[in-house]
Amino acid sequence: MGAAVSRRRGWVAVLRTALMRGVAPVRDAGPLPGAAGVRGGHRSVRAAVAALTLLLIAVAGGLATAGSGTPAAAQSLTRAPAAPTYPDWFRDATIYEVNIRQFTKAGTFKAFQAHLPRLKTLGVKVLWLMPIHPIGEQKRLGTLGSYYSVRDYTKVNPEFGTAKDFKALVAAAHKQGFKVILDWVANHTAWDNPWVSAHPDWYTQNNNGEIISPAGTGWSDVADLDYSSAGLRAAMTDALKVWVRDYDVDGFRCDVAGMVPTDFWEQAVAKLRAIKPVLMLAENQSNADLLDNAFLLNYNWSLLAELRNIGVGWVDNSRIRDLIAQQADESAYPGGSMPMNFVTNHDENSWNGTEYEELGAAVPPLTVMTFTLPGAPMVYTGQEIALKKRLKFFDKDEVVWPAKPADVAIGQLITKLTAVKKANPALFNGDAGGSLRWLGNGDVSEVFTYARVLGSSRVVVMLNPSDTAQKVTVSLGTLAGKYKRMSDGKSVTLAAKASYSLPAYGWQVYTTK
Repeated sequence: MGAAVSRRRGWVAVLRTALMRGVAPVRDAGPLPGAAGVRGGHRSVRAAVAALTLLLIAVAGGLATAGSGTPAAAQSLTRAPAAPTYPDWFRDATIYEVNIRQFTKAGTFKAFQAHLPRLKTLGVKVLWLMPIHPIGEQKRLGTLGSYYSVRDYTKVNPEFGTAKDFKALVAAAHKQGFKVILDWVANHTAWDNPWVSAHPDWYTQNNNGEIISPAGTGWSDVADLDYSSAGLRAAMTDALKVWVRDYDVDGFRCDVAGMVPTDFWEQAVAKLRAIKPVLMLAENQSNADLLDNAFLLNYNWSLLAELRNIGVGWVDNSRIRDLIAQQADESAYPGGSMPMNFVTNHDENSWNGTEYEELGAAVPPLTVMTFTLPGAPMVYTGQEIALKKRLKFFDKDEVVWPAKPADVAIGQLITKLTAVKKANPALFNGDAGGSLRWLGNGDVSEVFTYARVLGSSRVVVMLNPSDTAQKVTVSLGTLAGKYKRMSDGKSVTLAAKASYSLPAYGWQVYTTK
């Protein structure tokens, strides 16, 4: 890494860390102290963080390229190839977040297992299960508590079933071609976790020697862990190993990963990889050091912030173009790592609102965007049926599945997107995928026109997430040729320069396969 890039990465991290220390991330234990209700408090905090983050990245990009004569946004969007830091099976994979509690009326592993054939048809591959561990009862929030208040790291929540049931689910998922990753909460535990009484020195304490919740978060139902303890590090690593070694899980999504020391993750993940290749996803976007040796993916909150801007009518393709240019830099995503793109997840749904509250009628074209921009796409429970309710976080609130989920339009779109992703290497995840080329469209800022290219594999994307029909002249140049139109499967010929009409909230995707 060059000196200029290193300096840029360093001071951006410092600024973002300073910013985030004063602001807790949207989390599971409810609104921030003093927030005006869950929705308003969380929305304003996250919007402010996202906006300031984008400003910092943009300024940093300008400093990093000062004197080079090339604006940051105009530089190459393709990093130098890096050795793969992820399992080969992840190259064409889509992640699906599973909310076991709310997925079925029973809320069990067995009940969810019945949905595997449908999810296989949907085309997703990685099943990210929200925490499956027993939930603390002391200081519990709601009737069932937060999934992220862990009472025992080596057992399963009896509400979901038994260890045998979980093993059966993993085996059935593997048999059908899925991979399974677990949500892991390493930053804090439930107050009635045995570690609290057996090893109080593993926890953060105030000046009176009392164990405290994570500072500045308002997460009253959990106790903060202190990673200066070698005993804690060993115990947490051993717990992680149990699920890979004994249950054959394929990786972890790590909750508030940036609140846990990077060196712990690096040491723990190295031991996991000694057992089998694992996929590691960090709930973080402020600390790129996490991506050096421990994690392959982090959250693309910056993109989500821009999608929300589009959702309220602020459609300007230059903002996302600049953002993607910054994310293509080695300082943001080193060593083949990548962002996870999404329009919703469990936190967004429960605390900020559904994607339809946030993005409105622009959900379809913006879903296409999350699948076709660099990174790896994620789908949340119920997204494929256009779920329009906020799922309760601490209580039972099951998803009501339609009789024919496959007939829902957004689900059909997701099914097409997962299929073209698998068939077209240009859309593969991370460095396995193709470069991004923005296509001229006569400076119509409301329309996004771009291509992903990897050798003979080409994908052309045209999106109009605005509320007005648009007509654009798109310049494909050497990318002109024969394609298949994803919307209807018909073969078409795209000229080097031609006009296209896109209805309000319209989209088109053209692929070579």
